Amino acid sequence: MVVPTRHLYGLAVDALNPPAIERVFAAKQRPLDQPLLILVAARDDVRKYAQAIDAKAEVLMDAFWPGRLTIILDARPILPPLLTGGTGRVGIRLTDHPICQALMRSLSRPLTATSANLSGQPGCSRIEDLHPAIAAAADLILNAGPLKPGIGSTVVDVQPAAVQVLREGSVTAAAIRAALESSTGAGS
Repeated sequence: MVVPTRHLYGLAVDALNPPAIERVFAAKQRPLDQPLLILVAARDDVRKYAQAIDAKAEVLMDAFWPGRLTIILDARPILPPLLTGGTGRVGIRLTDHPICQALMRSLSRPLTATSANLSGQPGCSRIEDLHPAIAAAADLILNAGPLKPGIGSTVVDVQPAAVQVLREGSVTAAAIRAALESSTGAGS
């Protein structure tokens, strides 16, 4: 299904369903070694899908969730290997779009949250701009109207030794460093 996220529409399927995940990769024409991130309905859900959440990840969640930041952590075995691109790690974000939040709460499952576009193409903030192949692949399209313009989420890889910004988006690397440095014992 196509769902609204913060600034772009995303392709969302049950992140615990391997055949559904395969459909996302096929629809997007996405290489299988490129992991998909997941959205969770509540911060407590992170513990269901990530093996360990250290102090640095907690600081970042406190500072930047909901929305705006995707945190990569070690995945629990419950997540299909295809979802993680075989890396054993998963990007997790707590959504802040009210429609997506309501959907997540009603399903009680994590959803994939890759942009609703062909791989390598720009995402879309209006349903009218969906690529026809993406629209055809979707069982359901939740049209929330035009989404507010903005920059996508920042993606950070949180490991015991360091926090690495993999993609700078709406949260700057400087803001991440500042949040970590202001927290006792959580600096990178």
